[in-house]
Amino acid sequence: MKLYNSMTRTKEEFVPLEENKVRMYNCGPTVYNRFHIGNARNFVVFDTLRKYLVYSGYNVTFVQNFTDIDDKMINQSNEENITVKELADKNIAEYFTDARGLSVKEADFYPKATENIGEIIKLIKRIEANGYAYEIDGDVYFDTSAYTGYGKLSRHKLDDLEAGARVQTDNRKKNPADFALWKAMKPGEPSWGSPWGKGRPGWHIECSAMSMKHLGETIDIHSGGQDLLFPHHENEVAQSESATGKPFVKYWLHNGFINVDNEKMSKSLGNFFTVRDVVKLYTYEEIRYFLLSAQYRSPVNFSDKLMEQSKNGLSRIYEALINLTYINGTGISSDDEKQILNNINLCKKSFIAHMDDDLNTADAIADIFDIVKEVNTGLSGDILKTTDAAGTVIAIIRELGNVLGILQGDITVEITPEIKALVEKRNRAREAKDFTASDEIRDKLKELGVLMEDTKDGYKLKYL
Repeated sequence: MKLYNSMTRTKEEFVPLEENKVRMYNCGPTVYNRFHIGNARNFVVFDTLRKYLVYSGYNVTFVQNFTDIDDKMINQSNEENITVKELADKNIAEYFTDARGLSVKEADFYPKATENIGEIIKLIKRIEANGYAYEIDGDVYFDTSAYTGYGKLSRHKLDDLEAGARVQTDNRKKNPADFALWKAMKPGEPSWGSPWGKGRPGWHIECSAMSMKHLGETIDIHSGGQDLLFPHHENEVAQSESATGKPFVKYWLHNGFINVDNEKMSKSLGNFFTVRDVVKLYTYEEIRYFLLSAQYRSPVNFSDKLMEQSKNGLSRIYEALINLTYINGTGISSDDEKQILNNINLCKKSFIAHMDDDLNTADAIADIFDIVKEVNTGLSGDILKTTDAAGTVIAIIRELGNVLGILQGDITVEITPEIKALVEKRNRAREAKDFTASDEIRDKLKELGVLMEDTKDGYKLKYL
């Protein structure tokens, strides 16, 4: 398997630090609100990587943090007139609602910044003792000029850096790029005791401390959105390696941005959508399918047109699965049926090759569509006939879909007494050529969430 390492700007063969074991940290949300569609891409993409690593035989320890104290948390809690903890608890619960809907597997650990203050202080003290930090009036800053490797991840040169995103301008600092490890207490803000006085941690130090606590001083994979590469991940590298003298991360992975109708998503443009907004129009599974329909490092455009394409694409695959459930032939497969199965196994091998190529989910999904083409050819040519063959194909599609976190929905309708009675009544109506009654019964089935479809071989039932 090859992964694109943001540190080296190349695809590298994935070789974990320990055989068959992977230690992976993904930057989680700042829980001041429900997460948006851009956040969702990060969670879905790296959940898919985790699923594929497990599928490939690795034992993965996966950590994703919650940032539950920072300026956004404080400002939002003041706006809602609740405590920062109440805001965090509320939005962490909301996170799990959407994450489970998107089939994101729960992390092995979900550390929170506020529950790891002790670890954060210990790490800052190590950095300070090694000569890479300085204290001013209760604030502790990382000294970027003391760390010769600063900028190696983002390719920023220290001399060219200006105070920017999440780097507050402060004339007391030695360098504009120096960043806060500890912030002195301000009136009305949550605070904790420390060797430098009461205060709270800076944003960047939280992830380093929590990663080291659960995964050790050097880990295999650290992932996050492209927007985190600088300054957040750059600062993580600097502070972590200054503390330990060891490489912090072997493989850095970043997913691309999401645009909305070809414009950058932002609240000021009115094109900012939480996942909860989108799920009013589309299912969680359709959203996940959409998020995996492009190579993860590429920017992706979010629009109604593309969501409809995702909805239709997913429906086509489910249609093939449903059609396979109606095959009821027995006996030994014909040579033509065996050839179909052989072709499908080649598609499976292609799927694995594409996933091994830097998690190329776009082409992996195309491989599933190649399986669907084989299924449709087999059905239309009366080649796929046996239940054993049908069961094999269903299992393969489900197996590959499970890696992507899709295609696990119901494909056979549970025939309740009510549905059975309506089906029998509709069949009698059709035999009597009472098409008005037949259509009315079909509409009643729709109200129950079931579509009755007539074919040359009889009727089929599927969930709407």
